[in-house]
Amino acid sequence: MTLNRQELFERRQRRARFKLRKVSSQRARLSVFRSSKHIYAQVIDDVKGVTVASASTLDAEAKTTLDKGKGADTAAAAIVGKLVAQRAIKAGIKQVVFDRGGYIYHGRVKALGDAARESGLSF
Repeated sequence: MTLNRQELFERRQRRARFKLRKVSSQRARLSVFRSSKHIYAQVIDDVKGVTVASASTLDAEAKTTLDKGKGADTAAAAIVGKLVAQRAIKAGIKQVVFDRGGYIYHGRVKALGDAARESGLSF
């Protein structure tokens, strides 16, 4: 049985989220989605089922600091990490669980996580 790339990604994603559920203990989840052109992050309260804070390279605040057409690099991910951390802290959330989805903690995902930590989120 051979699996294609999408099936392998979904398997990694399920495995990561299963581990998060065991560890989370009522904390919000910082979820990351990475596309080929942009990066998105949102802080989700799974108990209430609501998004508390979100940021992406498409936000007006992020666009002013980004170079034109540079939404898919580590610098852009760091800006998004800072924005989502600031918005989460403003909403009263300081501790989160980092949900990398099926992505490896490397490159843009790591830059976003490090910037969120530097801005005050703890995970």
